[in-house]
Amino acid sequence: MNRSTNPEAIEVGVVGLGLMGSSIVVSLLMAGHKVKAVAPISADMQQVRGRILGHLEECREARLLDEHPYPYEKNLAITEDYNTLVNCVLVFECVIEDLRIKAAVYNKIAVVVQSDAVIASNTSAIAITTLQSLVPNPERFLGIHWAEPAYATRFMEITCGDKTCMSYAEWVFELAHRWGKEPTLLRKDIRGFITNRLMYAVYREIMHLVEAGRISMEDADKAFRYDAGSWMTFMGVFRRMDYCGLADWATILKNILPTLSNESRVPHVMQQMVDDNARGTQNLKGLYPYSSEEAKEWEEAFAVFNKEIFRLAALYPSSRKEPVKQSA
Repeated sequence: MNRSTNPEAIEVGVVGLGLMGSSIVVSLLMAGHKVKAVAPISADMQQVRGRILGHLEECREARLLDEHPYPYEKNLAITEDYNTLVNCVLVFECVIEDLRIKAAVYNKIAVVVQSDAVIASNTSAIAITTLQSLVPNPERFLGIHWAEPAYATRFMEITCGDKTCMSYAEWVFELAHRWGKEPTLLRKDIRGFITNRLMYAVYREIMHLVEAGRISMEDADKAFRYDAGSWMTFMGVFRRMDYCGLADWATILKNILPTLSNESRVPHVMQQMVDDNARGTQNLKGLYPYSSEEAKEWEEAFAVFNKEIFRLAALYPSSRKEPVKQSA
């Protein structure tokens, strides 16, 4: 497969213009793509342009881009008409996690684009093998999972389904580097992909310790923030093990693994949140209490933190073989 990896030569589409879809549009515009943004829900048309331009302005203020948003805006077309995708060689689906809705969206995309145009889902919950069965020419279907905000994070998971042709996946993997990402490529579809599987193992253990009365939620969060949180962006898990020395790891794992939770039920604390319709900072009901002012402060602080960590991660990319030498 011989396709360009120059974003300026590649027209892309995004279907679904909620918070995540809009964020992905911004990332693609910043990379230099012409973007066709399709709103399957008419109500999205009312706010999406302002939201996208607002994100671009935030990026300019954070020095993630040097120009005024206008040069990027001229590469953007926002519409409800799927026919605008006709020249797109890559189309992202960013609608809700409902198979019937996704199937309807894929059908509308597939009748417009070429048979070898890559169709990708941002899903974090549905198996790629399941989704690609809904698409003509399923070999061109991938999972491309972004993190929010897409324009200020280096995370990206590219996941193949059982029928995915590897040449399509490898093309997207190369292209993702032009988006400022440090992508991972999961060649075999597994439930939860990579990041979610790892994090749910953490969620299970941390909720087990809280429910058992061994630790408070506050102290569990402190332990995770100030230990793992202090090195994960820099070196990841396996390089951390190398850095710490491997001599004792076999003994440590032998002693610790049998003591970890293997509970398969939903933890009581989380079931209680579901029963109470708690949505955390979104409706001020969560594992922690929030006032509306506190919820807004967390949102604003997280936006600032994402910009800072994006720059920091760029200094220590995973592809670098040698550590960055800092000037004295």
